[in-house]
Amino acid sequence: MELISLQYAIFVVALVILYYIIPTRFRWVVLLIGSLFYYVYVCKFYVGFILFTIVSTYAIARIIESQLNKQTATVKAHKEDWDRATRKAYKAKGRKIRALWLVVGLVLNFGILAFLKYIPYSEELGLLLPLGISFYTFQSMGYLIDVYREKTLAEKNIAKFALFVSFFPQIIQGPIAVYDDLAKQLYEGHRFNIENVKRGLLLILWGAMKKLIIADRALALVNLVTKDSDSFSGSYVLFAVIIYALQLYADFSGGIDIIRGVAELFGITMAENFRRPYFSRSLTEYWHRWHITLGNWCRNYIFYPLSISKKFLNFGKWLKPKFGKHIAKVFPGCVASLLTFIVIGVWHGSNLKYLYFGLWNGIVIMLAELFKPINEKIATKVFGEAKDGFRGVPALILSVFWTFILVLIGYYFDVAQNATDAFTMIFRSVTDFHITDFAWSSFSGLLESGGLGIYDFYILIISTILLFIVSFYKEKAKCEDLRVKILSFTFGKKLAVVSLGLIMLIMFGYYGTGISPAEFVYMQF
Repeated sequence: MELISLQYAIFVVALVILYYIIPTRFRWVVLLIGSLFYYVYVCKFYVGFILFTIVSTYAIARIIESQLNKQTATVKAHKEDWDRATRKAYKAKGRKIRALWLVVGLVLNFGILAFLKYIPYSEELGLLLPLGISFYTFQSMGYLIDVYREKTLAEKNIAKFALFVSFFPQIIQGPIAVYDDLAKQLYEGHRFNIENVKRGLLLILWGAMKKLIIADRALALVNLVTKDSDSFSGSYVLFAVIIYALQLYADFSGGIDIIRGVAELFGITMAENFRRPYFSRSLTEYWHRWHITLGNWCRNYIFYPLSISKKFLNFGKWLKPKFGKHIAKVFPGCVASLLTFIVIGVWHGSNLKYLYFGLWNGIVIMLAELFKPINEKIATKVFGEAKDGFRGVPALILSVFWTFILVLIGYYFDVAQNATDAFTMIFRSVTDFHITDFAWSSFSGLLESGGLGIYDFYILIISTILLFIVSFYKEKAKCEDLRVKILSFTFGKKLAVVSLGLIMLIMFGYYGTGISPAEFVYMQF
């Protein structure tokens, strides 16, 4: 049941109708049954893995909270006869017990993920990667850590917790939700609101357009070059990686738009996962705009705990007299950031190229922070003093262009077959670049050999321009949700916009005889 398929559309429509016709207090049950049905239908017996995560996480969270409640009650009961040292020792013992249970939960669930994703023996046993295992594992472990930190209460109803972990739209490729942000929306039961349906359908349409018109059309060209990069000049390798940047964004953000749109049909608002990342002015900003929920997860549960730990703080104090105030302040955070990006790289897969992907992003951000004072002085000399963080249009364009180059280098590791190929492709993109390769006579041959005719290439260019215009308008107008503006139009204008989108999707969607929508990139994670 693919995300873009008639089967999925019928399933969603039937579930929406059922959701709104039963009493409000039972509507979360409809979502749970629908989510479990979807997962069993798609994954068959692999449902056992997600059930294990649900049961183990639920049980350990309840144990941690129960132990904390018992500790609180005991301390209160001995308020008069325990001195401060006794209370402190008792609480420390309780923290150790809770930390041990937390470690058990993390090891069990991340251990399953690691075995299936990184250990060759899992393939020899005929085990495939269950749908969405990375996303639901990270989401459930975030909940467990929040319970341990006393940031959220443990859910007492295991069925409700099962819905939080398995909610069917997001199980495919995220976004990774925080329990306190999503759980209440899932459980409370929403009343039918036609505005929610309109917003949801608009987002689904926009996501489908990005996926079918841009991403799947661009994929053919990317695959042609990157699967046998030695057969093409460095010019075409560079071009293919640029097209990959477009394809990846349209694919991933398009899928997330569909997922968020489906959730809105039930009155549920899911976290935004992309905020026009290619308009970023630094690599750090890019990672605040790209796969936002993964970035937030890594910051909350890896970066911040490391950067404010005693060892890292002491490390900063040790650096201060030797290397100065700036290095002492930023270097421990830089190390924590580098470790975080290594995790992000490894999260993408076991191939060594993903480790280099994480290292590249971590090292670039580290160097940017370490040399920030020098960079600021250079920027001031070249572009003048910044006013409200802005140095003018030329500086903005240059910083956006330079950031895109840094992002693009990282994509070489993503798109190459392995790390060696990635380094070779980067080298050849610089040393074997010939502008004459883009003469129409030879370039059209490249398109044809990739199964992307001239007609398709024109559609790709025009649809990309449309995507850029929409993104630029949202960026300039600080308009995070263009749907609100569209729905404020007169009936005639709304009909024209929706009709244009549907016509484009029907006429230019990359499907037909012998063609089927490509699998979403992040379904493999």
